[in-house]
Amino acid sequence: MDFRALCVKLMMSVIILLCAHDQKIDAFSLHILPNRLQFFEYEAVTFYCEGVVYCEFVHKVKGKIKTCPKGSSCTITNVYLDDSGEYCYENEEGIRSNSINISITAGSVILESPAVPVMEGEDVTLSCRNKLTPSDFMADFYKYGVHIRNNSTGSMTIHKVSKSDEGLYKCSIVGAGESPESWLSVTETKTDPSSQPGCHIYLVLRTVFTIIMVALLLLLVGLLHSGKIRATTPNLNSSS
Repeated sequence: MDFRALCVKLMMSVIILLCAHDQKIDAFSLHILPNRLQFFEYEAVTFYCEGVVYCEFVHKVKGKIKTCPKGSSCTITNVYLDDSGEYCYENEEGIRSNSINISITAGSVILESPAVPVMEGEDVTLSCRNKLTPSDFMADFYKYGVHIRNNSTGSMTIHKVSKSDEGLYKCSIVGAGESPESWLSVTETKTDPSSQPGCHIYLVLRTVFTIIMVALLLLLVGLLHSGKIRATTPNLNSSS
């Protein structure tokens, strides 16, 4: 192989490795459609994995879901009561994602709350859904079993949600019943670590160190390469 071509190949390999190392872990996560934790029996639920191309969907009790072939998404056309529970996915290396705990009910009322954590400072709406009456109705909302609000539209909005809003919520509709409880998860707003000065210094030092190591490696390869050429070049003076 030409020496310059070898150098280019080594440098490209280093760049690819650095880019792969800098990928965010947050991209490796499980999502669900519709984005809620409660479902009526026989509804359709779609799971999809973000951050990988292929994954296998796993139920904490049942194990890998047979109806979900290996891929980036999976739809269960009809969910049943025993489909309730904790779900996650595994990538090809066997690494598991975050988990989502869904609840399937045979009743007439569910609480629609986000399946994924809500970012602190955002607005979040909780909706009480009646399977038999899709129009607006009076609904009562509870946190840890304590009544907190009622609304004639069947929903309530928490403005600028904070960690103190995290907890178990449920709702009820007179004459229809009450929903199961679901956990509303709130994640704190975090500054991107890559924007911090210390992180910039670390990245610069790491890059410089990598370049130095690659340069030394290339120098070593060059010395060995040139030594090999000298060792194999015939001595023209000895033949005269």
